Amino acid sequence: MLRILNYLRDFKASVAVIIILLFLQAFGDLALPDYTSRIVDVGIQQGGIERVAPEAIRESEWERLLSLMTGEEQESVAGAYRRLSVEELSEKEYLKYQKRYPLLSEEPLYVLDTGKAETLDQVESAFAFPMVMLSYMKELSGSETEAWPGASYPENAASGGPLSEEAIEGLRTAVRQQLGDQSDTLIAQRAIVYIRSEYEAIGMDLGRLQTNYLWKTGAGMLGISVLIMGTAVLIGLLAARTAAGVGQRLRARVFGQVVSFSHAELDRFSTASLITRSTNDIQQVQMVSVMLLRMVAYAPILGIGGVVKVAGTRTGMSWIIVVAVAAVVSLVLVLMKIAMPKFRKMQELVDRLNLVAREILTGLPVIRAFSRERYEEQRFDKANRDLMDTQLFTNRVMTFMSPVMMLILNGITLLIVWVGGQRIDMGGLQVGDMIAFITYTMQIVSSFLMLTMVSIMMPRAGVAAKRIDEILETKPVIEDAPRERQVKRPAEAWKGELAFEDVSFCYPGADEEALAHISFRAEPGKTTAIIGSTGCGKSTLLNLIPRFYDVTNGRVTIDGVDIRTISQKDLRELLGYVPQKGVLFSGTIESNLKFGGEEITEEQMKEAAAIAQAAEFIGEKPDGYDSPIAQGGTNVSGGQKQRLSIARAIAKNPKIYLFDDSFSALDYKTDVMLRRALAERTAEATVVIVAQRISTILHADQILVLEEGRIAGMGTHEELLASCEAYQEIARSQLSQEELSKGPKGKEE
Repeated sequence: MLRILNYLRDFKASVAVIIILLFLQAFGDLALPDYTSRIVDVGIQQGGIERVAPEAIRESEWERLLSLMTGEEQESVAGAYRRLSVEELSEKEYLKYQKRYPLLSEEPLYVLDTGKAETLDQVESAFAFPMVMLSYMKELSGSETEAWPGASYPENAASGGPLSEEAIEGLRTAVRQQLGDQSDTLIAQRAIVYIRSEYEAIGMDLGRLQTNYLWKTGAGMLGISVLIMGTAVLIGLLAARTAAGVGQRLRARVFGQVVSFSHAELDRFSTASLITRSTNDIQQVQMVSVMLLRMVAYAPILGIGGVVKVAGTRTGMSWIIVVAVAAVVSLVLVLMKIAMPKFRKMQELVDRLNLVAREILTGLPVIRAFSRERYEEQRFDKANRDLMDTQLFTNRVMTFMSPVMMLILNGITLLIVWVGGQRIDMGGLQVGDMIAFITYTMQIVSSFLMLTMVSIMMPRAGVAAKRIDEILETKPVIEDAPRERQVKRPAEAWKGELAFEDVSFCYPGADEEALAHISFRAEPGKTTAIIGSTGCGKSTLLNLIPRFYDVTNGRVTIDGVDIRTISQKDLRELLGYVPQKGVLFSGTIESNLKFGGEEITEEQMKEAAAIAQAAEFIGEKPDGYDSPIAQGGTNVSGGQKQRLSIARAIAKNPKIYLFDDSFSALDYKTDVMLRRALAERTAEATVVIVAQRISTILHADQILVLEEGRIAGMGTHEELLASCEAYQEIARSQLSQEELSKGPKGKEE
């Protein structure tokens, strides 16, 4: 989780905007249940009458209500209403009010002055009890059989007679005791009934009042829905762009880090693993980043908002939410306990499948040659089936979770309806409030559900993020020296004199040295060859020059300068390296030959191809130098691939040429012609050749014979034949007695 949040630090502005939009979306989601409740309770049950404070009331009823109020209540009510009578109104005003209150001419009205009603809550509180008491008094006057609290008070109160404040308080206390815990709700409902009857008495169009309220509330719901839709679209867009940006930057960082790795780091991570980490693992992080921004960030906002809303409903059913959340969390904890190990294992199985697939695809010719197709199919099938079984297990767990969650949610809804129905029957809860409570409960439970669902997916993304960080946090063993210690010279200022000074090297983690106490000097204009049995350290020695590895002891110098004080970029600009296995890149022959730099001209490219004996087969191709090269150079032969690799190094015109057994795929005639042309081109450069065949290095100015990582002999061909037993064994195994007696000159002739 923290790793993924760390990746989002570069997108703070987008994340901030998303969070603001999430608050807007939560505001809309939390507002809709309240609108639904108002439509049911106010719009349908109360006929569109929103408040206990009446919009208008007849003067006679006004006086009766005042008689049942305390002095303080009378003052607050009087300040919020204005008296309307036909005599005091202009014709224009009369027409205006008479249209809304048709019976205005029969009796003066008191109308709520919205400009003065700054404390409507106080006005409503003042009206509620008088309306209920007056309503009951009217019922008593019409029915002697039904008693109510306060029936012992003077009957003239129903007709406006004054009551003392003590009597009023006594009446209210009696009413509250009779109604019990639900007194506030029942009083409000009774007051609404009174207001409805009063509106009928003054001729107001109650149908129109209800319709207007429903239209107004419905329009508000529509506006909120549009807000939710707009914010959801923007959140989705920004979250997707942010997650894509995270993926793009991670891929760039991982690729840049891998490119900076030396051979030691590349040996630590397999190619299949690097590919998986750069693609599948980053895809997992990208997907979870979207979920973090859209779900994880939204869940607490919605959940906390839902709790606040539920606390304000005063339904007395908050304990149901605790039960629901406990059930959801318990289920998820059990499933996570079962599925978590499988999620951790899944990435390893993806690595394994990629590794097997890559080995099979790259080794297909060998597999066919040995008729091992069936065995490799079984090997791939096992890796594939292991991954499938793990994925099926986790999918079954997730599939099991969905119906159980629905069962919990529906069970909670049923519990709310059962408990809420009882409270509605007792008069302590309205239908709309129950509907709103159900919605808020679902929102709260859903927010926990979102968090738990993501928490199940997080382990896999966490494993992926950890694997990505393993690459990003791996410090390359080979680094440039501090800038102040670096030796800076233009390329043309270097001569190219190469020297090994008592060099020893040990591979990381190895117990024995691969090279020990190697010392020699390779000068410009001369060819130094390295030969020896397989595994003696020839390629290892060559890999120390471009700093693919760094020496363990001693030092390698160019023109007397330790190569560790030269930046890797500057060092490698001096070198023309041809690896043991020719590597070509997808593109064209031209793009491969000019791989050494954009400054390579057309003439230099063609000259290099001619020296490498590649011009002939290039010319035979229909598109010449524009001929396509497939990935890995699979559409050219081994000898052609090797010649193109040599031409690529020659086109760069380096100070030092490094050939790592680069002539092994060439026939003898091509080999001789190439070396002859190469000798002319490299007359002023240093040439180091690693070879298996003596015929390739007969004319070398200096030959190093390696044996078990040490120099067993050094000299020319003739000198080594005379003095070095190891060289003699190699020569006898490759050359006839006649060739041995002729020497290099006779051989060439």
